[in-house]
Amino acid sequence: MIENQYIDIFTQYRDKIDAKSLSGMDSLRDKALNIFKEQGFPTKKMEDYLYLDVAAEFLPDFALNINRLPFTGNPYVAFRCEIPNLTTNLYFVLNDIFHEEHKPKVNYPSGVFVGSFKHFAEEKPEVFSKYYGQIAEMDKNGIVAFNTMFAQDGFVIYVPKGVVVEEPIQLINILKSEFNSLVNRRILIIAEDDAQVKLLICDHTVDESQFLATQVTEIFAGRNALVDYYDLEENSDKVTRLTNTFVHQLEASNVLINNMTFNTGVSRNNYNVKLSGQHAEAYVCGMVIADKHQYVDNFAFLDHLVPHCTSTQLFKYVLQDEATGAFCGRIRVEKDAQKTLAYQSNNNLCISPNAHMYSKPQLEIYADDVKCSHGLTTGQLDEEALFYLRSRGLSKESARLMLMQAFAAGVLEHVRIDRLKERLLDLVEKRFKGESARCGNCAVCK
Repeated sequence: MIENQYIDIFTQYRDKIDAKSLSGMDSLRDKALNIFKEQGFPTKKMEDYLYLDVAAEFLPDFALNINRLPFTGNPYVAFRCEIPNLTTNLYFVLNDIFHEEHKPKVNYPSGVFVGSFKHFAEEKPEVFSKYYGQIAEMDKNGIVAFNTMFAQDGFVIYVPKGVVVEEPIQLINILKSEFNSLVNRRILIIAEDDAQVKLLICDHTVDESQFLATQVTEIFAGRNALVDYYDLEENSDKVTRLTNTFVHQLEASNVLINNMTFNTGVSRNNYNVKLSGQHAEAYVCGMVIADKHQYVDNFAFLDHLVPHCTSTQLFKYVLQDEATGAFCGRIRVEKDAQKTLAYQSNNNLCISPNAHMYSKPQLEIYADDVKCSHGLTTGQLDEEALFYLRSRGLSKESARLMLMQAFAAGVLEHVRIDRLKERLLDLVEKRFKGESARCGNCAVCK
C-alpha cells in the first residue's frame, strides 16, 4: 500500500518535520497519523470518490522539502501577476513556503495580520491555537490527515472584530522545482464579528516537473462578517491538486467561495460549509473549462444547522476533447433548521463526443418548513441557437464562442469585485478560443 510508504517517511523524518515547523502545528500530528493509518487515502469504493483513484496520484516518486530550503530570488519581479485596474496586496507561497523576504509593507488597520503561520503564532499564539485545525475534519478524509501530518507552515489572514480590509489580498501559489515534488499547503482565514476581507488565490506552475499539491483551507466567519474567497487554477497538465476547504459561519455572516479552473491535470476540490448562526448566507460557485485528458472533480457539502439561513451552489463545466468532469453537491437541512432557503444547480456542456461528465446533486431535508431546490443539465450546444446566430451573419466559431460565454456568465455574476469579474470574462474568452488563460503582465504565463 502506498500509504505505508508515506507513513514510513513521516516516522523517519518526524523530528525534522517538527523542528522546521511550530508547536501549534506539531501538536496535531500524532492524531493525524493515527487517523491516516486507519483510513488511508479515499478509494473509489467510497460514494464521494467514485471517479478518482486518489492513491494512484501519490504513486510517483515525489520530493518533499522537509528541510524547508528557501526559494532564491524575488518572486515579485519574476512572477508578477496583475489584474488591470485592480489594486491588491500581493503575497507569494513558493511550493509550500511562504515568501517572507520581499512581502509588501502594508498599513493595514490596527490588529490585522497577513503572513505566515510562524509569525502569526509568535504574535498571537492564543488565537492561532484557538483556530488552527479546529474545523478541518481529519477523521472524515485521509487527505486532510495526510496534509496535517506533513504541512510545516501556512498562510494566514486575521481580521479582528469590526475591521474592514478594503483592498483585496492576493496570494500567488507558485509550483517550481527541477524535481517531481509533493507540496502541502495550509490557509487560515479568521474574520471576527463585523469584519470584512477578500482573498484572491492564483495557482501557477513554472517548471515541467510533475507536482502533487494538497491544500487545506479553514475559514471562520464571525457574526455579521463578510469573506470572499476566489480561487483560480492555472496550473500545468502535470499537476494534481487536492484541496479541502472548511467554512464555519456564525449569525448573519456572508461567505462567497468562487473557484475557476482554467487549466490543470487532475483537480479535486472539496467544500464543506457549516451554517451555524441564524441568517447566515453561503455561496459556493465553480466554473470549469477542461480539455485534453484533464480531470476536474468538485464536491460541495453545505450543512444548515440552524433556522433562517440561505445557501447557493452553482457549478458549470465546459468539457472538450477527452476531458472528464465530476460534481457531487449535497445540501443537508437539519431537523431544527426551519425557514431554510437552499438552491443547487449544476449545468454542463460536453462540446466533444469523447468528453464525460458525472453529476450527483443531493438534498437531505429533515425540517418541514423550507424552500430547497436542485437542478441538473448536461448536453451540447443548442443547435437551434447556433443556427439562429449563424443566420445573423456570425461564423460557426463566433457563434459557438458567444453561446459558451453566455453559459459561463452565471458563475461570474457571483464575483463581487468588478475589476476581477472583467478580467475573468477575458480569461474565459481566451480559454474558449483554445488559448492559455494568461494573467496580465505575468512572467509565469509568458
